[in-house]
Amino acid sequence: MSITICFDFGNTRKKAAIFHDAEIKEAVVIPDDSVETIRSLIDRFNPAKSILSSVINHNPAIEDLLASRTKFHKLNHHTRVSFTTPVGKPETIGADRLALCAAAVHYYPAKNNLVIGLGTCITYNFINKYHEFVGGGISPGLEMRLKALNYYTAKLPLIKADSNLPLIGYDTATNILSGVVLGMAKEMDGFIEAYREKFRNFNVLLTGGDIVYLASHLKNKIFADPDLIFKGLYAISEVNNP
Repeated sequence: MSITICFDFGNTRKKAAIFHDAEIKEAVVIPDDSVETIRSLIDRFNPAKSILSSVINHNPAIEDLLASRTKFHKLNHHTRVSFTTPVGKPETIGADRLALCAAAVHYYPAKNNLVIGLGTCITYNFINKYHEFVGGGISPGLEMRLKALNYYTAKLPLIKADSNLPLIGYDTATNILSGVVLGMAKEMDGFIEAYREKFRNFNVLLTGGDIVYLASHLKNKIFADPDLIFKGLYAISEVNNP
């Protein structure tokens, strides 16, 4: 049995998943990117391989630690992937989006796939049946929208996200939840319909921490998988860390 630890450092959370061969066994939220925190994970799980996807300015010392204790790969635009990126500046593609595309191609090969990542931002990532990542879109995520209403107004409170909400709000909190959560769901359904007009048949893959708030409000058929980015990272690790 080979153990691989996959790190996903996003703008809001830092997470890690532990794979035993190709099976994910555990996912944990990491409090920080200190050497001590990463070393404790290595000591606990004793991984043979590791991979890091980071969209933040993380502590560079952890890369040296991972390289010294495991067979390490840092995901970037030089990484070998199972799809092409025919865009103007491939070096500007976020590591998280590369991992999502890798997962789509790995689990749904030779199909058109629209991967929607629900993180700090919503990312729309379209990979066609020829395994080309042709691009997509980026818009503000759930927490960003809730915080913006509070920050840019004098009296609107900061509301906690919730999936249980009415269509017609009856107080300030439910008005905000209706506008933000249902507004996001309508936005996503609108994008899905626009892609369908252009590409006809494709899979819609939904992932990210805010699945619990959005999935039940979408009218389109989706494949919801909160661990999709980790599965993509594992697939990339197997190619780059054979």
